[in-house]
Amino acid sequence: MRTCARFERIKSGYERDITYLRNHSRRSAGTTAAKTSATNAIAVKSRMAKALGRHFERCPICG
Repeated sequence: MRTCARFERIKSGYERDITYLRNHSRRSAGTTAAKTSATNAIAVKSRMAKALGRHFERCPICG
């Protein structure tokens, strides 16, 4: 699948956020903040899928 630079930029930004939230969750295991970070990581992953899907539909290079 061929993708454009914008697709890669969007994807890398979301992946960076997800990694940060998961790492925070692991560091703070057993706390309320860890549970919140894990939940937020799942939500961000869902938002990433939606954003990449919208981009894929509209981009002449990717689509």
